[in-house]
Amino acid sequence: MLSRIAEALFWIGRYIERSDGTARILDVHLQLLLEDPWIEEDDACRALLSVMGTPAPAEELNRQRILEILAVDRNEPASIAYSLAAARENARRAREVVNTELWECLNTTRAVMPRQVPSAKVHEFFQWVRERSALAVGIIESATSRDDAWRFFTLGRSIERADMTARLLATRSLTDASGPSWTTILRSVGAYEAYLKTYRGMPSARNAAEFLLLDRLFPRSILFSVLRAESCLRELDPGVGGRLGFNDQAVRILGQIRSDLEYRPIPEVLESLTSWMERVQGATSAASEAIRERYFPTNAMPMWVGETS
Repeated sequence: MLSRIAEALFWIGRYIERSDGTARILDVHLQLLLEDPWIEEDDACRALLSVMGTPAPAEELNRQRILEILAVDRNEPASIAYSLAAARENARRAREVVNTELWECLNTTRAVMPRQVPSAKVHEFFQWVRERSALAVGIIESATSRDDAWRFFTLGRSIERADMTARLLATRSLTDASGPSWTTILRSVGAYEAYLKTYRGMPSARNAAEFLLLDRLFPRSILFSVLRAESCLRELDPGVGGRLGFNDQAVRILGQIRSDLEYRPIPEVLESLTSWMERVQGATSAASEAIRERYFPTNAMPMWVGETS
């Protein structure tokens, strides 16, 4: 496969997952600001921008301004609109391997992406983003052979999903005084019912964090996503992890952060949750760079604001 095609598929997966994850994080955050009148809105909004890796503007921030920056601003790399447009552009570059259904889905999504979202329809907008992202992923899962094209797409999705789940967990401490409840966070990623089946009780900080970090069966947990990414890398290069050990830098980076989380007591992670989630984000960024150097060496890698190559 041409490196140009592989890179486009990798970033289609990342951008689709990024739009979905950003919609979920914003939905949680904006609902929290609406429900809790004691939160200092400007401070909470700046903390959210920091979590998303976006520089905060000088003016005072509120719910509407955050929505403009992270949802509909087509020039902001962390925004939903930017991610949907970038997914469509990468699909255009890889048009010879992207099936018609996926192309039409991404093309239509970009075309009908609104430039403004009324306050009364914010939740409906986030639901629409999640549905369009799920449709694109469903097309690929149901109509793509499990070849290298699927592996690069899934690799990109898995790395981005680990990153976005880490960012969502980091919002648990948006302000010193308050943050979204664990029940709200679980519901935002569709994990609430799966959590209840696993723990058979109301969410506690320890159990909810453990579920979203380490559950091997739930597809949005960080561990599940990292394991899926490692699996894709091994399938792309069956020689990884042979007699000479893990000579693939991306596999090594992902394996290290996975081991750190698996063998670290959950109470210790909870004590410095934001710091640990920053470590996960750093690992996904470094793994993405290692993948670029190995498989896409001729092109510059798109990245989150604040990442360094």
